[in-house]
Amino acid sequence: MTEVTLDSVGLRFGSYSALQDLSFEVPRGQFAAIVGPTGCGKSSVLNLIGGLLKPSAGKVFSAGREISTINRDAVYMFQQDALLPWKTALENVMLGPLLRGVPRQQAVKDARLWLERVKLRDLDARFPSQLSGGQRKRVAMAQALINRLPILLMDESFSALDAQTRALMENELLELWQEIGATVLFVTHDLEEAIAMADRVLLFSAGPNARLKGDYPVALPRPRNVAEARFIPGFAEIYETVWRNLREEVMAAYAG
Repeated sequence: MTEVTLDSVGLRFGSYSALQDLSFEVPRGQFAAIVGPTGCGKSSVLNLIGGLLKPSAGKVFSAGREISTINRDAVYMFQQDALLPWKTALENVMLGPLLRGVPRQQAVKDARLWLERVKLRDLDARFPSQLSGGQRKRVAMAQALINRLPILLMDESFSALDAQTRALMENELLELWQEIGATVLFVTHDLEEAIAMADRVLLFSAGPNARLKGDYPVALPRPRNVAEARFIPGFAEIYETVWRNLREEVMAAYAG
């Protein structure tokens, strides 16, 4: 079943046309990475799917339902975490279930379980200011995944982390994603990260009027260790193919 559909989508900001005639589908449970030069509308597409923006043309669907307001089947992980500084790690994680009407006792139980899954079992009483960058990102991941929503939108979610912490977080995400079966749309500027994590890489052309330039399946076996994925046979061939086309768009963006 198709979880996300963009049908001939256009998006304008005043006189600027960010997206034009953009169409693709993402099947339920697929991990799709989105790459492209700066300014090609990658984050805007996530906002369209999340219902934070409305298309200027075309339609966006979530599980066959046209998105006309906030998409309550989608959860967002931003580049910077959105933790509430006056709440503890536990309180931040349980916030989503509470807002959805889950009884407090059950929300506490579920939040403790998810903090344990992201390896923060003993830090539940700490406030965000008392956590490292990697620990905050783990809280944010638990905060998103505890809701078990069908769609997970990720916008450069690990870009601010150091290389070692980033690789650990990527592997943890893949393990949890395979457990919950969510459909993931993952925006990144790192092509190696995109291929190492995704089932498929969507390449956007340079803006204005960005479109889908390429759609590349990543037929690498799972489970994957993100830090070692580049050594899997076939990785280099996929990277070379996507990079050749991505480089053209990056150069076009700079020329523009």
